[in-house]
Amino acid sequence: MNTLVASDSKNLGGGQKLRDLPFMDLYVRIDEGGKGMARFRSPGRDYSNNWSRPLPDSYRIECQIIAEDIRKNIDNPDSSYQFDGIRFRLSYQRLANGQEWVILRRINSRVPTLEELSLAPQIIEYLRKLGQRDGLILISGPTGHGKTTTSFALFADFMRRYGGVGISVEDPVEYNLDGPVGDYGYCYQVQVDKDEDWATPLKRALRWTPRYLLVGEVRSPRAAEQILRAATTGHLVITTIHAGSVEESMMGLMHLAEQSIGHASNYMLAQGLTAAWHQTLNATGPYLRYIFTEENNNGDPVRALIRENKVGMINSYIDKQAARMSVLRGIDPVRGRRE
Repeated sequence: MNTLVASDSKNLGGGQKLRDLPFMDLYVRIDEGGKGMARFRSPGRDYSNNWSRPLPDSYRIECQIIAEDIRKNIDNPDSSYQFDGIRFRLSYQRLANGQEWVILRRINSRVPTLEELSLAPQIIEYLRKLGQRDGLILISGPTGHGKTTTSFALFADFMRRYGGVGISVEDPVEYNLDGPVGDYGYCYQVQVDKDEDWATPLKRALRWTPRYLLVGEVRSPRAAEQILRAATTGHLVITTIHAGSVEESMMGLMHLAEQSIGHASNYMLAQGLTAAWHQTLNATGPYLRYIFTEENNNGDPVRALIRENKVGMINSYIDKQAARMSVLRGIDPVRGRRE
């Protein structure tokens, strides 16, 4: 995919600049009959009111440039794209009526700190301690509710605080974190080729003996296998998965891994799980449901339920941990924030 640079839009003649429009998603029709048709969706946590709306005419010229460039150069339906200094995650769809559209999700180039995620200081302190452990951190939630942002904030914080090599495996690369992180951390970011199974770059990444491994999303049985193997061989792995709850995220990961390694998947997840949480965003901030396992304790009740394929019963332990956290820390057990 070719990219446009800032100079391409400097002389557009009076129109407002897209980079100044506060949007999260840009929907652009790219077939020749589209004539610059586009819609946008504003960022925000009130998901009942941030519907898409027509893009104002003042941005039409830039939109036409984007549509023409993508139409001529698109070679991957899911990739990254850049225009006038804005980075996007691009996804292409051909509709049933023959129209061709892309959605461009705006990517912030700077990785936020854990404090900027609006979590309570006590939760942040607990999450930071996970950087001293091995295993798997599994983050789930709906699309657009901050899973990638949270995973990168953790990933960067661990390297900045504890040092070591971190490798991210993504498609596409979103946040720019390549290079030194803090005084003793260093990050390498791997872009997965469009025709490559995620398991292959994951296997290569493990040969670099990373302390931390971030996997953009669990997408295939062999990738799920590699994630579990890494989590049980001395690495700390952070990954995301689309799921409606903590329990569903575990079952989804085990189902994928089982297609590659059979019934051993539940034993590997039981051994490797360090933490899992499901997060959603609304107007008041992040809502969390979380579970943490006990370090170096194979008899941990959560691990036992996973081994016995009774993941659905973990819900009671989620509630117990949340209640205990709220009593000991004085925080809202759902939001993870001080009342």
